[in-house]
Amino acid sequence: MNPFFGEFFGTAIILLLGGGVVANVSLDKTNGHNSGWIVITFGWAIGVFTGVLFAAPISGAHLNPAVTLALVLADKFPASQIPLYFTAQLLGAMFGSGLVWLAYKKQFDATSDAEAKMAVFCTSPSIRSYGYNILTELIGTHMLTMAVLYMAAPQVGLGALSALPVALVVLGIGLSLGGPTGYAINPARDLGPRIMHYFLPIPNKRTSDWKYAWVPILGPMLGAASAAALFLILKSF
Repeated sequence: MNPFFGEFFGTAIILLLGGGVVANVSLDKTNGHNSGWIVITFGWAIGVFTGVLFAAPISGAHLNPAVTLALVLADKFPASQIPLYFTAQLLGAMFGSGLVWLAYKKQFDATSDAEAKMAVFCTSPSIRSYGYNILTELIGTHMLTMAVLYMAAPQVGLGALSALPVALVVLGIGLSLGGPTGYAINPARDLGPRIMHYFLPIPNKRTSDWKYAWVPILGPMLGAASAAALFLILKSF
């Protein structure tokens, strides 16, 4: 199968299960309403596990532009593949979040809280301070991409056996660093669903907060670059 489809469907799986758990916790009239942050972090971790398990033999399971960038900068992946991977990841994130909306359509209609509806799709900071918000995303993504760089085989990405370890890393980041910004740690994971939130016919929704949208893009990419630089430094010893 073409790597495009591995990245597309793998990223879609992450968003289906990750966005789905946020919908289950945040929207009204669900069986998981108000079940809390621990449930959300486990849902995202299981989404990453399942997406990596599916995509690893097809595309190397980057499923995140920050991971692709880190692998390129660390000379583990060809830069010529960046457009294909970035496009597949963004479209996959849009598709997966669209499936969440379909699965929870009635709950979206029944929920009056516009913030809760937007939270299903994209992140927002608990305290808006762009510099610190970028720093939080940088630190979280640095940890994720450092772990991936040490798991990834040269010129490929994550193998299927890395599905559980990388899911546990994502779980740890969510539990430890997710509070300030909601731990996007993946530009496609935030931007793709934010686009869907803007276009979908969700009743009584708020704006999609485009003033913040650049933060979960820039922060993770800076975190990926810093991780690749540190990886290369440590590798040289």
